[in-house]
Amino acid sequence: MQPREELSLLLRPAAGGLYVVSTGRAEQLAIQRKIYGAADEAEVQRRWCETLERIGEARAIVLGVPSDVGAGYRRGANLAPQAIRTTLLQSHPDYPAWAEANRVVDIGDVFVVPQLLHDDMLSEQQKAATRRALYPDLSPEAASALPVSPLSITERALDLVFQLNPAAAPIVLGGDHSTALPVARALARARREPWGIVQPDAHTDLLEERLGIRDCFATWSYHANELLGRGGKLTQVGTRASRHGREHWESRYDVRQFWASECMADPAAALDAILAHVKSTGVRGVYFSNDIDGTDESFADATGTPEPDGLTPEFVDELIRRLGREVGMIGGDIMEVAPMLGQTPESRQGTLALAVRYLKTTIEAVVGEAMG
Repeated sequence: MQPREELSLLLRPAAGGLYVVSTGRAEQLAIQRKIYGAADEAEVQRRWCETLERIGEARAIVLGVPSDVGAGYRRGANLAPQAIRTTLLQSHPDYPAWAEANRVVDIGDVFVVPQLLHDDMLSEQQKAATRRALYPDLSPEAASALPVSPLSITERALDLVFQLNPAAAPIVLGGDHSTALPVARALARARREPWGIVQPDAHTDLLEERLGIRDCFATWSYHANELLGRGGKLTQVGTRASRHGREHWESRYDVRQFWASECMADPAAALDAILAHVKSTGVRGVYFSNDIDGTDESFADATGTPEPDGLTPEFVDELIRRLGREVGMIGGDIMEVAPMLGQTPESRQGTLALAVRYLKTTIEAVVGEAMG
């Protein structure tokens, strides 16, 4: 099976990764028509397939992963990719034309079975049953090689993207933060030069496992740090909600942390220190994994674990811009936006607007062109 053919099985048109039958279907189709400039569902499908043909020329690819199964006790991040795209088009109606001109290709969504997380957690019987549902037109033998869970599909889809275009920068719309781990795994196979991760986040996500679960929102950074070979190549910014102090995490896992209190006490000095550290590791580019709760809850409360005393949007924006200019950005994401969890309609919309702001800054840092 050729990479594009397999991608057409693994993915769905943008905003189509949520499984809806009646409730929500009209809203989903409305945003898809706007994204693709399409009159109906058939044209959405045709134009989406055309985007897969453009992967080889893309400077960046956008991928939605609407899964929150790997989250904590407050869910809702599965709604973020569709909501972020809707807000992006409302606030930047010229975005589709800009993206086409700058070779930013939205390849759609991972199709999510909402009870699943990773194929390693499933029995062979469950995988076979889900394959029958996801790939009904394939023989059992042909389907047997295809993943069924969102983290597994994401990793395989990005492997295929990198087969077609090793230089493409992934821009991922989560989803809970577990959805960053398959991105890191695919990048680790695709990148030949040393690279790092910069992670704004209130939490460390450095557990080796959580309640016996290997891959989830609380463990992804541990596994990503191992992929990087440690050495301080994982830089965490905005940390503040932790059972242990900085010295525990830095000494045990050889990460570098810049806690929120330090960053906000002297933002300019903190930015200089972060950039100096990242450069000292010798990386040739960074993946910017942006948990929205790294930002103070007064700006972003529509998330599963909003935390006070965090970063300001101005600090995060400037960090993205400087990393893009001074180190190089090989991709990025926006994670843990849960649109329905904000305390008020205004705060929910404010969180989405901030997510779009961060997304815009990240894409601009990747391609080196202002969106306007």
